[in-house]
Amino acid sequence: MSQENVDIVLSLQPASRIDMAQMFRDGFSWAAMSAILTPALAPDFTCVTHGVAGHDGEVWQGVEGLRAAWLEWLAPWETYRTEIEEAIDLGDSVVVLVRDFGRQRGDTSEVALTSAAVWTIRDQRIIRVEFFLTREEALKAVGLAE
Repeated sequence: MSQENVDIVLSLQPASRIDMAQMFRDGFSWAAMSAILTPALAPDFTCVTHGVAGHDGEVWQGVEGLRAAWLEWLAPWETYRTEIEEAIDLGDSVVVLVRDFGRQRGDTSEVALTSAAVWTIRDQRIIRVEFFLTREEALKAVGLAE
């Protein structure tokens, strides 16, 4: 069952070539993504952001809460894309380690960041995702680091 959970989480990740800033901001792109996400999310789905200035520990509800959390994070970014480096199977949870690439408004160069998310699955539906600014925080949260 746990590999199935990894597959569920990975199937919902946008391709690395997708500009997530554009996807979350554009109504048509978001509608398409929302149609994919909504059936995969439990009715009580929550999203939590950790380490985000002004939103540390904030809990967002439902698919629109997920969008609101992303829009908050993406506010200073002109472009933003994510590449998955590793998915760690923890049974009912999946840790996804990512490398993010973005260009802030007014800048000409792209920067790279490393971060992570912990996805929790119940009955083949995602009940929670927690986004962490650092991999170390995510790994500590699931007991894989001190």
